[in-house]
Amino acid sequence: MAQATKPSVEATPDRKQTLSRELVLSTALALLDAEGLEALTMRRLGQELGRDPMSLYRYAKSRTALLDGVTELVLNERTIFPEDPDWQGQLRRIAHDIRLIALRHPNVVPLLVTRPLSTPMGLRPVGTLRPLEQILDLLIEAGFAPSDALHVYRAFYGFLYGHILNELQEFIVDPDEDEALLRLGLHRLPAKEFPRLRALAPLLADYDGEAELEEGITILLAGLSARLTGPATPTPAQP
Repeated sequence: MAQATKPSVEATPDRKQTLSRELVLSTALALLDAEGLEALTMRRLGQELGRDPMSLYRYAKSRTALLDGVTELVLNERTIFPEDPDWQGQLRRIAHDIRLIALRHPNVVPLLVTRPLSTPMGLRPVGTLRPLEQILDLLIEAGFAPSDALHVYRAFYGFLYGHILNELQEFIVDPDEDEALLRLGLHRLPAKEFPRLRALAPLLADYDGEAELEEGITILLAGLSARLTGPATPTPAQP
């Protein structure tokens, strides 16, 4: 279960470093991790870099472009292996990679989920579209029709982002407390209004995000595999 910890900016970049897009975006990500989305402004970023905020517009034309760049940077932490034909294994690996990215950068999750809603697809940074292109290619090569591959992509990421948002809500207030109600802070809720939630405290306190994701992705992949009618469909072993 994720623990409610507030990250800090680990290292302010050397003020003598030459500015580059990579440095600007990595510093923006560190600031976002430490202080949240609202803190990420050109002025605040300029302070972190020790530069005039106006000089940053060379690397990001606007705050919107900056947010898109950070999203792209985070998505680049995800790995996919185009030469690997095991589409189920690939999707499973991607799901766990993105979960770990979300746990490392919880303040970036809203960007991953909502930024696409505010930008037409053709105007988004190519790095944010690459996961879609790669997964479509993986699934079509596995035998899915192009339209079915798109449906699979949507179902996969819909499930994955739903899981991540749910897991990030499962914060432990006091990890050293043995009593489940106290660990989760549920003792603060009125007992008469939330009897069922309080009764489920032991199960909630034992929430295992990795195991829950593995179970969910197994169910999802089993359903997708059943719909696939092609040479990539696994053949049951003969007794």
